[in-house]
Amino acid sequence: MELQKVILYYKFTPISDPEAVRLWQLTLCESLGLKGRILISPHGINGTLGGDMSALKKYVKQTKTYPGFKSTDFKWSDGTGNDFPRLQIRVRDELVAFGNPYEIEVDENGVVGGGKHLTPYAVDQLVKERGEEVVFFDGRNAFEAKIGKFKDAVVPDTLTSRDFIGEIESGKYDHLKDKPIVTYCTGGIRCEILSSVMVKRGFSEVYQIEGGIARYGKKFGDSSLWEGSMYIFDGRMKVDFSENAKTIGECEKCSAPTSQFYNCKRVACHELVLLCEPCGKVDINRSCTHEGAKSRDSEMIG
Repeated sequence: MELQKVILYYKFTPISDPEAVRLWQLTLCESLGLKGRILISPHGINGTLGGDMSALKKYVKQTKTYPGFKSTDFKWSDGTGNDFPRLQIRVRDELVAFGNPYEIEVDENGVVGGGKHLTPYAVDQLVKERGEEVVFFDGRNAFEAKIGKFKDAVVPDTLTSRDFIGEIESGKYDHLKDKPIVTYCTGGIRCEILSSVMVKRGFSEVYQIEGGIARYGKKFGDSSLWEGSMYIFDGRMKVDFSENAKTIGECEKCSAPTSQFYNCKRVACHELVLLCEPCGKVDINRSCTHEGAKSRDSEMIG
């Protein structure tokens, strides 16, 4: 079997006819045998796809022929061939469901008024220069941080991305408004919105990691400021950047170290249960304690 890969990408650019782009992307992906999820909105495109490496290379080449997608940054990782059960391509009002499609403005250069992009190297340089003054701010759902985060990061109390605006406006982070804030998420897309939300609400020095955790981990592995595993929204569930990945999660049943999530066995529930391997083998443990709570952004990609 040919080498399997997964690509993660997004591009903020005005799209006048999202449905036409959806049909084009559907035809392209089906012709190449690719599976995964793609979201399209008037603000741009966000996708994660898995398949043969040669097919993905053709996909990247063809997608970049669309004028607004020419400079799209595609991030590559190893796949298994079974990372996605099917292909889903949908049109949405928002690429990231913050709950207000009019919160951001997009032009041909991307999100207007967002945080300054920093390369992984520039992030480490900022910390070396400014020390403990720098605040890492997690732009993901809080459960993702259970298995991996930047050292001493602020992890907001969020179940979905829709919770972020309320969190920011609650006042609990106002003491950070004059500090250098480095927002981060899996591939960078959530921070495009989050950093803009923070800037508009008075945070004076906001940054975002170019390429997100995925790019930072590829650059530095587990030898710098990241610790643990990166949660991902596909069949792999998580990615470790090296054999030295730190285990920071705790089993919900016995408190043993773990980084393995299990889907709640109840069909009506969308919760994830963090369990060690022995507890995960006991079927009764794989039921969460929340009655049908939906803790994940079901459409989330990066």
